[in-house]
Amino acid sequence: MHIVYPVVVSALLFSIGVYGVLARRNAILVLMSVELMLNAVNLNLVAFDVWLRDRLHGGQVLTLFVIVIAAAEIGLGLAIVLAVYRNRQSIDVDRLRDLSETGASGEAGPPEEPVGVGEDADREARP
Repeated sequence: MHIVYPVVVSALLFSIGVYGVLARRNAILVLMSVELMLNAVNLNLVAFDVWLRDRLHGGQVLTLFVIVIAAAEIGLGLAIVLAVYRNRQSIDVDRLRDLSETGASGEAGPPEEPVGVGEDADREARP
């Protein structure tokens, strides 16, 4: 088998994954695109392991590590997406760029002053 075929397929998969990360607004689709990129790397690792006829099968072992890391990444990523959805009722990546809490209008405003702080509290405290 020629090494060109899996490398071309891997490059296409990786390109689709990069496009998905850069163009998508949905956090779950972004996570799926990252998984697609990791699978492209796995395909390359196995293809070169077979092509080089490695006696220790280092590419296949490294592929297993990548699969384990990908499973942990998707588990943590989905937990974060669920937590964000519970708080904000949206998983749109563009709307999640701010880390501040949103007000009633949905826009992030200036932080509110705590009760008892400000000019009114100073007037009440003065005799």
